[in-house]
Amino acid sequence: MGTNITNWNIEDYSFWTRSGKRIATKNLWISIPALLLAFAVWMMWSIIATKLKDFGFNFGMITDGMDPDEIIIKLKEINNLYYTLPAIAGLAGATLRIPNSFLISLGGGRNVIFTTTLLLLIPVVGVGFALQNVNTPYLTFAIYAALSGFGGGNFASSMSNISFFFPKRMQGTSLGLNAGIGNLGVGVMQKLIPLAMGLYIFGAIGSEGQEVFGEPLSGVQNAGWTWVPLITIAAIAAFLGMNNIISGSPKLPSTFQGVSKTLYLVTIGLVSTGIGSYLLVGSKVNMWLVLPVVIVLTLLLMKYATPGEIKENLNKQFAIFNNKHNWVMTIIYTMTFGSFIGFSAAFPKLSQDIFVYTDASDPGFVNPNAPNYMMWVFLGPVIGALIRPVGGWFADKINSGAKVTAISTIAQIIATLAVAYFVVQAKNSATPEVYWWPFFTCFMILFLATGIGNGSTFRSIPNIFSKELAGPVLGWTSAIAAYGAFIIPKVFGQQIVNGTPQYALYGFALYYLICLFLNYWFYQRPDAEIRNP
Repeated sequence: MGTNITNWNIEDYSFWTRSGKRIATKNLWISIPALLLAFAVWMMWSIIATKLKDFGFNFGMITDGMDPDEIIIKLKEINNLYYTLPAIAGLAGATLRIPNSFLISLGGGRNVIFTTTLLLLIPVVGVGFALQNVNTPYLTFAIYAALSGFGGGNFASSMSNISFFFPKRMQGTSLGLNAGIGNLGVGVMQKLIPLAMGLYIFGAIGSEGQEVFGEPLSGVQNAGWTWVPLITIAAIAAFLGMNNIISGSPKLPSTFQGVSKTLYLVTIGLVSTGIGSYLLVGSKVNMWLVLPVVIVLTLLLMKYATPGEIKENLNKQFAIFNNKHNWVMTIIYTMTFGSFIGFSAAFPKLSQDIFVYTDASDPGFVNPNAPNYMMWVFLGPVIGALIRPVGGWFADKINSGAKVTAISTIAQIIATLAVAYFVVQAKNSATPEVYWWPFFTCFMILFLATGIGNGSTFRSIPNIFSKELAGPVLGWTSAIAAYGAFIIPKVFGQQIVNGTPQYALYGFALYYLICLFLNYWFYQRPDAEIRNP
């Protein structure tokens, strides 16, 4: 078959076994590494933020002649800006998921995945250059953090695309594999970037041999350059090997049309992201006001600032907003994936602030007995990602995503409160390092629970909604959930400044409790309209 496939009837078992399965599997295994790299690029700021502090990047805010008290004040401000970079990336990635949610129907799966994967080269090349100078302005880093949101946006289009390739009975497993192994990019990145930073891999620009904590300063730029060849290969594979199918794109576009429509809607997401980032950082508007402004602005631009053909298609897909279950599943999905991606973004920096830089009065103080947190933090995202397909598979097996979601939510609540307990103990101890392993273990359980719960929602959504609406709902719910990568680092950053990071965790636990009730009320109680989807 060619790139565009007009005959696609996967619920017909004979068609599925004859040709559908082979094509679907090929597209899935090209989609997974592209999504893995997208997550790696999106979440790379969780590691870069810690290295900016280690290597003394001060954005040019500390100058000669400052007295010690001024320097301490500036260092605290700079430390908060480190948290803001992954938050900006989170805001951008989540916002770009909104247009990505509707791209497959407009641009075709192969065209969209190729284009959105190729766009990842822009932030990684930019970061490679920006990290060559410790005085690179904060604005430069903020722009590249926003552009790395391309990677976050890709999830929505990737999941929507794969949902059209597999029959309903395999939705939990196939979507769980795409999301689970794709999300593994966070853990791969958190392990690979520190290793790459320790080597003079790409060029020797500025490589005088200076070392900080035993690592060569010039190696820090590898956080960007490492991804260039991998992204290039993934984009070529998508272009040559993936397909556009009629069920996903009723009006199958040419390559030029698909790429053009993709770039147009992505640009709309970037405009909203830029405005949101300015409100957040430039005007210091409260994040809870920034979020609805960005979401509504993006939807309005999509509705009123698009050409006629795109607008007509979008209006049909916007039907999901009239369905109450779209909003219920958005809240529940945010509990699972939003927590996973938010904790992935914040966990390394939180570990650093709780166990390494332990003197609030002296931001430069380093705990001599601090654990080597960088050796271990990557395991959280890895566990959460690898268990996700299991959550989807188990939900398929027992024929209910809602049941699995309920169990995982209870585990999330308990684990979150346990993490909060050990944060308090560490903050109040002269030897916080003794609480590292209990803190770490409870966080791993938390990642495990978010992964299982997220996998189970992949079973629920295609069984709640029609085939035509399931793809846009998957994209939309993942878009809103991705704001967890913005909210959680910002909340932790604010509470670290206040000296009360445990308050953030108490708030998350309360939210999980609300989600547990919603899941029961709409999908588990005896007279629920849709029972145990």
